[in-house]
Amino acid sequence: MATAPPVRERGPRLEPWQDPDAVPFVRIQGVTKTFGATYAVDNVTLDIYKGEFFALLGPSGCGKSTLLRIIAGLERPTAGRVIIDGQDMTEVPPWRRPVNMMFQSYALFPHLSVRKNIAFGLEQERLSRAEIAERVAEVIRLVRLEGLEDRKPDQLSGGQKQRVALARALVKQPKVLLLDEPLAALDKRLRDQTQLELVNIQDRLGLTFVIVTHDQEEAMTVGSRMAIMRDGQIAQVGTPSEIYEYPASRFVAEFVGEVNIIEARFSRVEGTMMWLRAPRLGCEIVTDRPVPALPGEPLWVAVRPEKMTISKEPPAETGYNAVSGEVYDIEYLGDVSVYHVRLEDGQFLRATEANKLRLIERPITWDDRVWLSWGPDASVVLRE
Repeated sequence: MATAPPVRERGPRLEPWQDPDAVPFVRIQGVTKTFGATYAVDNVTLDIYKGEFFALLGPSGCGKSTLLRIIAGLERPTAGRVIIDGQDMTEVPPWRRPVNMMFQSYALFPHLSVRKNIAFGLEQERLSRAEIAERVAEVIRLVRLEGLEDRKPDQLSGGQKQRVALARALVKQPKVLLLDEPLAALDKRLRDQTQLELVNIQDRLGLTFVIVTHDQEEAMTVGSRMAIMRDGQIAQVGTPSEIYEYPASRFVAEFVGEVNIIEARFSRVEGTMMWLRAPRLGCEIVTDRPVPALPGEPLWVAVRPEKMTISKEPPAETGYNAVSGEVYDIEYLGDVSVYHVRLEDGQFLRATEANKLRLIERPITWDDRVWLSWGPDASVVLRE
């Protein structure tokens, strides 16, 4: 039986970054971190607002975890400042910052019970037993660990350990919770479920969460906004839909989701439409989002596979955004099928179709001659 996803307890997320009067809660200003001659973080400036679930996304070695550790105070920047809630935290040690961090390894104490693991930080602060008991009980309810309070970590599943680590981070009531690849050790099914639970907890508490991940689906699921990092720098910041639909570069387009990248040259602008020549495709490309360009300037066009229509019959208009080829391979992924179409010059384009019907024989199969077409709103022109 399928498990129902957690119910969202609040409406659509607020978008304080759209408010010109909103003051960023976490400000990273010109932060650089070098290790010898290597730039782990290179002059990064980034604003994160109160109540955001912000995701730092990028490939391994891009600097995202180093940036998170700089916010936490575990790394000292070579240059730049970190401001949290209006206070300069650059020289403030980690134990005095209004942040807490949840690590990928969870780092639970194996000899302590769930209750004792969660209470450890509060006991170090020498709070009263009554206050510790109240806060621990509250956070245990929040992360749904009731009945497991007296178990040791080796008696817990991976998902339960993850919730203990989250509870221990939340019980100290930080202003900012930092999460470093917190779900990496979980299997896909449990990871998907836990992502929505994290969003619900963040919604209920109204805290600022900053998560580091290399998993694009995870970042797009939990993040109200996300920053794509590359070689220690910010490649693009935006909401998941903004970044997916309108990537700022080939790197972003190819890193977030699947995409077809087509070489083209600027031809002309007619009204609100931009026309490009794609000699290798043998057709023109039209987009409804023009970018400044010079005649003949080399550009790239990004088209997501799900925005391409695949058919044995040519579209009504074959003069633009349409090309023919042969089905070279088909990936059956259950809910969708991905068609790899080889064009006349040997390059490949991909088209994705939902498997709406349970068909034994496909209407389109290997070696079929097909047409791929897409609308002007599916063509995103990239200059780098």
